[in-house]
Amino acid sequence: MGEERAAKQPRLDTEAANVIIQLESDEGVAAGPALSVPHTVTPQQLEVLLNGLLQKQEKMPYSFYIEGQELAGELGARLQKQKVSVEQSLCIVYMPQAVFRVRPVARCTASMSGHSEAVLTVQFSPNGKYLASGSGDTTLRFWDLNTQLPQFECKGHRNWVLVVAWSPDAAMVASGDMDGTIWLWDPATGQALGSCKGHTKWITSLAWEPAHKALPSRRFVSGSKDNTIRIWDASTRRCVCTMSSHTMVVTCVCWGGEGLIYSSSRDTSINVWDALEGKLVRTLKGHAHWVNTLALSTEAVLRTGAFDHTGKCPRDPEETMKVAQQRYDAVVGSQPERLVSGSDDHTMFLWTPSTSKSHIARMTGHVQLTNQVAFSPDGRWVLSAIFDKSIKLWDGIKGTFVATFRYHVGPVFQVAWSSDSRLFVSGSKDSTLKVWDVRTRKPMVDLPGHADEVFAVDWSPDGSGVASGGKDRVLKLWRH
Repeated sequence: MGEERAAKQPRLDTEAANVIIQLESDEGVAAGPALSVPHTVTPQQLEVLLNGLLQKQEKMPYSFYIEGQELAGELGARLQKQKVSVEQSLCIVYMPQAVFRVRPVARCTASMSGHSEAVLTVQFSPNGKYLASGSGDTTLRFWDLNTQLPQFECKGHRNWVLVVAWSPDAAMVASGDMDGTIWLWDPATGQALGSCKGHTKWITSLAWEPAHKALPSRRFVSGSKDNTIRIWDASTRRCVCTMSSHTMVVTCVCWGGEGLIYSSSRDTSINVWDALEGKLVRTLKGHAHWVNTLALSTEAVLRTGAFDHTGKCPRDPEETMKVAQQRYDAVVGSQPERLVSGSDDHTMFLWTPSTSKSHIARMTGHVQLTNQVAFSPDGRWVLSAIFDKSIKLWDGIKGTFVATFRYHVGPVFQVAWSSDSRLFVSGSKDSTLKVWDVRTRKPMVDLPGHADEVFAVDWSPDGSGVASGGKDRVLKLWRH
């Protein structure tokens, strides 16, 4: 008892003060017995200790949390600062981190003009080698990232290109426009593969079937302002199935890794559909206004399929599917897929839609509309980009509020995570991009350069750089 009391004194007895700790995973599984450690123990030493307890062949990096706050320095200093009781054993939650590190982008390496109207959407290919952009000038453009020059200009759309989606095997790109037409393109040649017609109003969202479910990629889903969701076969360009139970605009669609499709709508509901038969599985209710945006805890791994953080992937289709399944399982763990939704009612909800129609958490604190929500690639964090010029960080497992990032002087339109989940970049109406560090909760780099509002931003899955586009009609590439 004397030792524990000592640990609670304003000044610890540096000779004797030990703290009894219990290391646990974020799922509540204990890693070995409770241990008595000196109060001077650091995260690096805890990492060595944990790797020993878990008997890891290769040393893994971990971060450690006490009551939701990351441990950055000595344990004793943190306990004094937080006034944490150590009468009983102290629970320290550990989180695995990415083995690789993505360097923060620091400068603009290319300003690529070509579009004659605002750039509305940008997306890197799953292997990070190519970039596609859609614009108000009705064209889709592919860009060569090695020479940093335009590669192909794809014409076919007759109205603004609003959404672009790469298939997870990087073999096709789908683009949706304001007329309700979807075009499919071959990124290797820039040739049109054909168009998918059926929607009567503009396309709001596109999502491909995950690589661990089907390869080569054939099916994708679209959501439209005509209140319907359609599943398409990319090889025949025919509509396989139409789902219509929403009574207002479908704002977002996601194709999950568990054989389900999720759709959000302005009718305040979120629907969960069976991806094979197109049947309605359940409806998630809770929002009081339009639901604008959805994000899955697995979105990064679903986007990249079998491509790892270096952009490599096996050549054999069976092996590729196996690798994609392994990557998906590593992110999901033993938990079901989580979904977060953002709404005009200034709230967000966290769900496990495959198992329950009731929410895990209601996330409040916004004073204006949520533009976008995004899960970190490891599923640990959720970001929300907001019209009130701030970005909020949330716990992706419990849905609790963690921090607010303020530095922009205009509404934040979009955010994008680095593939190691340590950094993210934001684009704003104030014409700047900013790179943020999740651990320190501070801005790392300010990236001015655009002449007007930044509508779209994406961080390459291989970590090599960031692309941004906006009202000034210029596509910019940012590198370390």
